[in-house]
Amino acid sequence: MPEGPSVRKFHHLTSPFVGQQVVKTGGSSKKLNPASFQSLWFQDTQVHGKKLFLRFDPDEETKSPSNNPLPEPLRKGETKKEAGDLKQTLGPDSQNISDQCSQSGSGDNDSECLGGDSPAGGAQRWLQVSFGLFGSVWVNEFSRAKKANKRGDWRDPIPRLVLHFSSGRFLAFYNCQMSWSSSPVVQPTSDILSEKFHRGQALEALGQEQPVCYTLLDQRCFSGLGNIIKNEALYRAGIHPLSLGSLLSPRQLEVLVDHVVEFSTDWLQGKFQVLFNSS
Repeated sequence: MPEGPSVRKFHHLTSPFVGQQVVKTGGSSKKLNPASFQSLWFQDTQVHGKKLFLRFDPDEETKSPSNNPLPEPLRKGETKKEAGDLKQTLGPDSQNISDQCSQSGSGDNDSECLGGDSPAGGAQRWLQVSFGLFGSVWVNEFSRAKKANKRGDWRDPIPRLVLHFSSGRFLAFYNCQMSWSSSPVVQPTSDILSEKFHRGQALEALGQEQPVCYTLLDQRCFSGLGNIIKNEALYRAGIHPLSLGSLLSPRQLEVLVDHVVEFSTDWLQGKFQVLFNSS
């Protein structure tokens, strides 16, 4: 499952497309009509935890509302232009939760897209993208099969959504859930990669009488944290996953939070180093 560092990378990949118009669409999504993006302007992109938010407007001059916070600063083959090429457009082969946690509703069990074919006529202009277990974003290329399926066929994955822009470049979204919303759901104090991450709030949540592994995976307390970060932080801190937070010393909890932030930040920096080296 893509965790906070991976989604921050996806945010970085989509940012250069801000200010461009969608000129062609494709994709296999049945819950969100890809054609509804036709002629819309991509105006903004934000990230929080494991979720990416993309703003689309029918007018080039429409600006994002000032009350929507911008993303936090990071811490420590173009496509052919033939509109009739379907293969190009679609891609190849065409528990109990702590009351101390932030009540932002940013958990991973949100419902998928419920309709809203186009944001042009209403206020729901933010596309919320959740990446599930294997979601990803590709730029100017499509994902290729890494192995044969159960039938022995080498079938390339089919993107859920493809957006071609006026620059001639495109974005392809794979294995993700998408829904329209009126504004991003953002709570930076719980985002492990935000400069506004609240250590005191995190320590209070961890200190409860429940296994720390459950608290760490609660997106309302540790947004962006998944199994990889959880396992690594607990291992480095020398804490058993099923240890009750209420039985751990304040120092142990502080060390655990330190490792959560340190490992997440190092992982993010590693992803960006790879991007910069390949560019």
